[in-house]
Amino acid sequence: MSVHDASVRARPGRDGKRTAQKAVLEARQRLTSSSGTRADFDFELMHDYADSRIGAAMPMAAIVSILAIVASFWVPLMVTTIWAGLVISSLLVVVVTARRFKSVELHKFNAARWTTSFVAAESLGGLALSLLALFTLVTDPEALAPVMFAMVLVSIASNAIATHTLPPATLMSTLPVTTTVSISLIALGGTLNYTLAAVSICGEIFFVYLARQLHNSELETITHQAEKDTLIYELEEARNMSDEARRHAEQANIAKSQFLATMSHELRTPLNAIIGFSEVLKSELLGPHQVPQYKEYAGDIHASGQHLLNLINELLDLSRIEAGKYELNEEVVSLVDIADDCRRMMELRAKSKNIELVFSVGDNLPRLWGDERAIRQVVLNLLSNAIKFTPQQGKIVLVVQRSGDGGQLISVKDNGPGIPESEIATVLSSFGQGSLAQKTAEQGAGLGLPIVQKIMDLHQGRFDLFSKLRFGTEVIATFPRARVMDALAPVVEKRNRLEIYSEAG
Repeated sequence: MSVHDASVRARPGRDGKRTAQKAVLEARQRLTSSSGTRADFDFELMHDYADSRIGAAMPMAAIVSILAIVASFWVPLMVTTIWAGLVISSLLVVVVTARRFKSVELHKFNAARWTTSFVAAESLGGLALSLLALFTLVTDPEALAPVMFAMVLVSIASNAIATHTLPPATLMSTLPVTTTVSISLIALGGTLNYTLAAVSICGEIFFVYLARQLHNSELETITHQAEKDTLIYELEEARNMSDEARRHAEQANIAKSQFLATMSHELRTPLNAIIGFSEVLKSELLGPHQVPQYKEYAGDIHASGQHLLNLINELLDLSRIEAGKYELNEEVVSLVDIADDCRRMMELRAKSKNIELVFSVGDNLPRLWGDERAIRQVVLNLLSNAIKFTPQQGKIVLVVQRSGDGGQLISVKDNGPGIPESEIATVLSSFGQGSLAQKTAEQGAGLGLPIVQKIMDLHQGRFDLFSKLRFGTEVIATFPRARVMDALAPVVEKRNRLEIYSEAG
């Protein structure tokens, strides 16, 4: 199993485990939360509440002082001063509690305890504000009613905004003053006072509702931020895992290529000796064999050795290409001459199967800039495959001509059994063999076409395979116009690459 396959198979298990751990963590945090959300969300909300209370301490003290000064026009200065002092003192208690909370770390945070502390401090402030109703005992209540109403609305609004991230604190900081002042206004009687009391109660309900909406909006923002942070973390983790898997795959690929190269070199030395001595025995250079079968055995040894040597050479070429160590020895070459040489080399094999090998060349083809050995290997591999899978008395057409873009191409077309469309990707992969090769037990390791593809890539060319079951196969290796030494203008009329299909029709 490859490193990549192992990482892919292990990933679902890791993802499931991570999901389960996340669910358990969220359930545990909800159990320790005071609001039914996650404990870390409570921490963020209380942190915002503490910042708001600390930041608004001076403005709130200034508002209370201004209200006291305004009230002193109707109420004795001593009374308003005492009231303002009590309210500011309770505000100081809230600020001190908030500062204590700011020094707490998340892992030591207890949502229920700190919620209770803040609600208690806000209740103290709410009770101090509610003493506003006692102003009616020392002055004319009818004249003071509108003033108290205005002071209540200002107190409710300012506290609701400052404490919206902690709804219980909002309620306890505003409800006492609303309740006492409303009762006082109702006790005074009269349409105006009833109206002021009703508006005060409605104002309390509105600002508490507004604070709750602001709290929900803040909680939603924190939730989205947490989800985004989690997604970023998971993406970063996935990227790191992908990079690690890629590094392992690259190392494994390099190790594989180095192993293949080393083993190929180690195997070729004794194999050359086997091939050489079997050639001597097969040719009876040292005299005829006393047992006739020995000559046949020597021929089998020589043929098997040649097959193994070809396989090792293909492995070595593939490993060098994949390791980036395959260097092209480029020079000016004739694609026609190379193709003709390869045709003559393979003609004997074709005749042994009564296969007609047709060679067609375009007019006035210029030379190419490329690696003669590599191009020769491409043509030999293509012809060898065609001869291998073309049946007795079949036909193979080898074509060298200009391509539609002004480059040059080599085409090998046969009328063999063809390749199923579902197997084309397989036969183009390293060590891949189609069902026909497996059924007929044809010799080969499935490296010829992958090597052809990689050699064409090194020449900045392309390799195409077209096949239809029971009608034949056509393979085309195209060299780019940039490699043609005397490039002509592109040919407008393109060649129909799949003539086998029209012939079938």
